[in-house]
Amino acid sequence: MIRFFTLAFFICPLCSTFAQPTEKAEKIVIITLDGMRWQEIFSGMDEQLVNNPEYNQDARQRLQEQYGASTPGERRVKLMPFLWSTIANEGQIYGNRLLGNQVDNANPYWFSYPGYSEIFTGNVDSAINSNDYPPNPNGNVLAFLQKQPDLNGKVAAFGAWDAFDRILNEKDSGFPVVCGSEPCGGTHPTPREQMLNDLKRDAYAPFGASERLDVFTHYAAFEYLKDKHPNVLYISYGETDEWAHHGHYRDYLDAAHQTDQWIADIWHWIQSDADYQDKTALLITTDHGRGDLDKNQWTSHGQSVPDSHEIWFAILGPGVPGLGEIRQPAQRYQKQFAQTIAEWLGYHFQSNHSVAPGIWTSIKP
Repeated sequence: MIRFFTLAFFICPLCSTFAQPTEKAEKIVIITLDGMRWQEIFSGMDEQLVNNPEYNQDARQRLQEQYGASTPGERRVKLMPFLWSTIANEGQIYGNRLLGNQVDNANPYWFSYPGYSEIFTGNVDSAINSNDYPPNPNGNVLAFLQKQPDLNGKVAAFGAWDAFDRILNEKDSGFPVVCGSEPCGGTHPTPREQMLNDLKRDAYAPFGASERLDVFTHYAAFEYLKDKHPNVLYISYGETDEWAHHGHYRDYLDAAHQTDQWIADIWHWIQSDADYQDKTALLITTDHGRGDLDKNQWTSHGQSVPDSHEIWFAILGPGVPGLGEIRQPAQRYQKQFAQTIAEWLGYHFQSNHSVAPGIWTSIKP
């Protein structure tokens, strides 16, 4: 798998005040859609790609019917209805470069391990230049939160890609990281978890041994959420990146649409549960962008693809004004997410390296 994701900004005082949440959250769910382009987030289905027989998998008519519309605003709602209804009405969405609202990788590599490391460490480590990099030596915000007395044993991560054991350094971090082919539920899985493990073991694995389909990650994480009630939960969905690398635009769009529905299911459950309702923050983002200046580079990312550092994020939860799409020109960086996660929960993330300021407090990188 080829994997290649900044929150500093010029921003007016009014915009900064509006971005600042008025109250802290008690819990947070962090979700990433691997390699999901900002272009589809803000404009929906790309007409050039869906009309290209090299990419549409002979599904042009179905895709036009399901995701097509006369305007970008209509297309994005059809592709990501939860994002452009609930979050657009009650939260905030950043990264529409057509409006000058920019979010970028601070790392120079623009693929997955460096991107995820930047998200969770709040730091750019130039030595992390490979997806095969060993366990991350940089402390991450999830491990920091796990060490807090009120959160000990209440942090967990689930990912489709098996590299998260290394990215989050599970051995040293002290919280469970269930990723790739690993079974969920530990040594005593519930009957539902055991069924998920059996299905994961026996299911077709189109991406090889290192990554399983998102359906297994989603339901394992959702089961953990409902059964264990963690305070901090991270879920990484991977199919948007995998199908893009395969050049399957139909599958890429369908994966994004399905993930949006899963996020809606999680949020609706959160808002129906007394332990989580109106106490839970949601942060959704990606590890990197992918090509668009050259349409044929939509399948790729990394230093050879000049616009694949371009990303986006969305936030929803306690104290966040419902500003929807942020339309003011500004510049933010991925490295700001780690401190933002900590601050939203009322902590200040400190580690064995420098940590970029969160989006609430910073004006420059």
